[in-house]
Amino acid sequence: MQDTRAEVARLLERFQFRSGRAVLKILLCAAIAAAAAFLPDFPGLSESGRSSMAIVILGAGLWITEAIPAFAVALLIIGLQILILGAPGGVLAAPSDTKAWETYVHPWASPPMWLFFGGLVLARAAERTAMDQWVAGGVLRLTKGKPGALLPAVMGITFLFSMFMSNTATCAMMLAVLGPALKGLPKDSAIAKSILLGLAFSANLGGMATIIGTPPNAIAAGLLDEAGGITFLRWTLLGLPPALLLSAFIWFLLKLRMGKDVNGLVLSIPTAAAAPDASPKSQEPLLLWQKGLTLGVFFFTIGLWMTGALHGLPTAVISFVPIVVLSMTGVITARDMRSLQWDVLILLAGGLSLGVGIETSGLAAWMGDQMTTISMAPWALTLILCWVAAIASNLMSNTAAANILLPIGLVVAHALGNSVSAASILVPVALSCSVAMALPIATPPNALIYASGRIRSADYLPGGLLAILLAPPLSVFWCRLIG
Repeated sequence: MQDTRAEVARLLERFQFRSGRAVLKILLCAAIAAAAAFLPDFPGLSESGRSSMAIVILGAGLWITEAIPAFAVALLIIGLQILILGAPGGVLAAPSDTKAWETYVHPWASPPMWLFFGGLVLARAAERTAMDQWVAGGVLRLTKGKPGALLPAVMGITFLFSMFMSNTATCAMMLAVLGPALKGLPKDSAIAKSILLGLAFSANLGGMATIIGTPPNAIAAGLLDEAGGITFLRWTLLGLPPALLLSAFIWFLLKLRMGKDVNGLVLSIPTAAAAPDASPKSQEPLLLWQKGLTLGVFFFTIGLWMTGALHGLPTAVISFVPIVVLSMTGVITARDMRSLQWDVLILLAGGLSLGVGIETSGLAAWMGDQMTTISMAPWALTLILCWVAAIASNLMSNTAAANILLPIGLVVAHALGNSVSAASILVPVALSCSVAMALPIATPPNALIYASGRIRSADYLPGGLLAILLAPPLSVFWCRLIG
């Protein structure tokens, strides 16, 4: 009994300590935000603009310090905008306007939200059918266990799956498939380290290639709606080449790290991969026609997304195909719906709402006026934003970094006018948010391979720093070239 009481006391003490630190962080961030927004003299900035600036700085501080969960910060931002900017009698809304607050919740039902939601449903369906494990296992068997062939195969499969699935789910699935092959290698094996690093890095980079690949892409696409929008295919044309080039550089680096010991070594690849009829034990197994339907819906949806210019259907509308069909046919159940990454969707909505607040409060116009005084070429300004995004994403959630930096990128685009397209600024910044690979905590895939016990913190640095260095110029150059 005494041991139980002592354990409870320790838990309470730890909770109080963490809660106390969280409160201090919140108060400090709030004080800094209020001082930065209201104490200096900002000529031409309205009261609503100052309030919006305070909300932006507060959100950035809470995301960086992780005083509260990232999705909670997004909800706080929406709530503060409703309370301060959108409430009747607030600094933005007229006393008679009782619906101004709706401006800040409209992003929850915006096209990018439905597009990303459709991507989550597709990814969950792929997990339920275990088609991802089946395909991955089949491709890995083709390498016959040769490390020199296994590394690019692992990176290629992971990259492809991460274009349409959560990078965390992809990495976890590939780790399960690779387990038997790596089991016989020494703990400090350079071969095992290279394969694991290639897995994590590819899981991060694959998401750059599609709008649904990672939340920063969806946030950028949402902000680009004001500038005419961006199609699924166009994003792929802008994001895929830089991602492939970065993957090639990292593959070469990891291949050199493997050394010459790979010659003649054969790893054990299972003769039978996970069957495509596998499904979570907690749910009823899927019928054969449901698996076939899932595969058909997957390719049909991707095909519609890639051919938008031919049929004219909006990208977000196409997302309703998997949402409706897979839920009606029982492939996606109520339990699957509850297991989706709703926190990520809330983060996405918070970022879009933050952009709306910056725009409607007049802060964007004021910042644009300040930008016009900066004597710097557009490409150089974009490059700086991209490097900031790449570094910040290593220290905080890449979605949080995108929420902070992408609205600034939109302001820069508005300030430059017709001299440069908004996509040539926002897309590179979003892509740069996906190269957080220099630290074990930078992304979930990094953390997953770190938990294997084979990777040290220093092992991430060569590939991670290379990505931070090269991703911004590659993305900026390619996006400006395509236009």
